[in-house]
Amino acid sequence: MRTITLEGLAGLLTSLPGEPRVVVSGNFATPHTALATLDTALPAYRLHALNAQLGLPDRPGVSLETSFVGPGMRRSPRLVYIPSRLSLVPRLFATTCPPDVVLVHTSPPVNGKVSLGIEVNILPAAIEAARARGALVIAQMNPKMPYTFGDAEIDVDDVDFSVEVDTDLTSPSPTVIDDVSAQIGQRVAARVVDGATLQLGIGAVPDAVLSGLTARRGLRLWSEMFSDGLLELDAAGALDPDAVLTSSFLFGSADLYRWVNMNRRVAMLRTETTNEPSLIARNHAMTSVNTALQVDLFAQANASRVSGRIYSGFGGQTDFIVGALHSPGGQAILALRSWHPRAHVSAIVPMIDEPVTSFQATAIVTEQGTADIWGHDDHTQAAHLIEHAAHPDIREELWEEARALHLAPGHPTTARTTPST
Repeated sequence: MRTITLEGLAGLLTSLPGEPRVVVSGNFATPHTALATLDTALPAYRLHALNAQLGLPDRPGVSLETSFVGPGMRRSPRLVYIPSRLSLVPRLFATTCPPDVVLVHTSPPVNGKVSLGIEVNILPAAIEAARARGALVIAQMNPKMPYTFGDAEIDVDDVDFSVEVDTDLTSPSPTVIDDVSAQIGQRVAARVVDGATLQLGIGAVPDAVLSGLTARRGLRLWSEMFSDGLLELDAAGALDPDAVLTSSFLFGSADLYRWVNMNRRVAMLRTETTNEPSLIARNHAMTSVNTALQVDLFAQANASRVSGRIYSGFGGQTDFIVGALHSPGGQAILALRSWHPRAHVSAIVPMIDEPVTSFQATAIVTEQGTADIWGHDDHTQAAHLIEHAAHPDIREELWEEARALHLAPGHPTTARTTPST
């Protein structure tokens, strides 16, 4: 690894031919200083990042490429969406989306290695693909980037060039847990047993779930990400002190970043490991908690599109639903509001008219109640969704639609439902 100036980096990049593909750290690890230099040096390029936040270059000549759309790409007319389950995204770099440049945000070297810190994810696979084809690997080294272990550690010999910066890492805005999110979180938390292994996504509901688990004991983590809510569980003694906390990226505050620095309780692993369903299934009582935009009466979920336009992507939802359902004592939960207040529409619909993100969860949880899904016949699934998950204002309409879909021949079929929880 050779350390150069930003001016030297610009000169290096201007020699790249054509429209190179540049893979960068996503989420809150994007190396903005080095990326700005790259953007000035290259008139046209393809920028690949997962869940990119605001502040990316977005101009004519730049194609914004991803398999999971974040706010930094969501509204761009230059978005190029490549559908893929998160566990399979690394394969893209060895096949249809080979990188010409991999630009990562790392710690300074420690014993001949740098750390990817808060964002491992798909980056080890991108680096390996770059090395295999003689492409460039560039590190923006920052003393503010925490040093984490596992697949986060990269040998300095696998990095061609580095630039040095000293900038604070960005963090998501604090989550506001409103009354509805709190109700949903309490219902989900009630289903989590002592000793369970957790996977939770991003947002108010997952944070509310974590807040409701402080009285549990022996909890473990196998997840693609975690946030500050884990610190609350640790302080409450809810976590198994002997279990390694497995994740692939972090979504949190400066306090979380300080906590993970040099912390061997945390293993930051590559996506192919954290999101491999067969490995997820090995965890005891694997409890996967994700969300959706819509769930229909066939228990199919849309978590990726709004009015036909891509909003996010498959992410790891399918990976963890499959893994959790195969885990001893495992469960896959979809947690969402029953009603979208801004659009004034129900989240429980007769049949989704968007591509299906996932299906066959263990249960669908809303502020209205819990609809048990797995193991029930299709009529009972629909009845549970209508009576226990849907908003009361829409239930009669959903029953009418259920009859039309041959899901409620003797409306109502509530005789086969179980009490709401």
